[in-house]
Amino acid sequence: MKGFLGTQAGFGADITLLLQIVMGVSLIAGAFLARAKRYAAHGICQTTVLLLNLVVVASFMWPSFSLQVLPGLPKHFSRQHYFLAALHGALGGIAELFGLYILLVAGTNIVPEAWRFRRWKLWMRIELALWLFALVIGIGTYLIWYVFIR
Repeated sequence: MKGFLGTQAGFGADITLLLQIVMGVSLIAGAFLARAKRYAAHGICQTTVLLLNLVVVASFMWPSFSLQVLPGLPKHFSRQHYFLAALHGALGGIAELFGLYILLVAGTNIVPEAWRFRRWKLWMRIELALWLFALVIGIGTYLIWYVFIR
């Protein structure tokens, strides 16, 4: 199904791009909530984005990656659009898994005490930076795959 942003992308890629940008802005807003010491609102905001991203990854990103990138990756890794897509997938995956770890540490008692971190600000800032870097790489991936056609 053809997308709606006027590029060569399909509908799913266009929706994913817009959702990821909205989620990135929401994560920044959530960081400001924490800075204002509104921790409950911060937790709700960040958790919502994390879980929504998990749905987006499972519904759109992973199927697209496994069909368009993985088959050609070993042969074409040095080509810019494959390399960028692989980098985005790796960084995004790490960011999502680390976010899930933070959620488990912050919201449950599942993680053993020895595996919990103490410096919340540091680790959450690292997570936000990683997530935003993955977002920027993802936007670049969209542009290279669907705007500046290879």
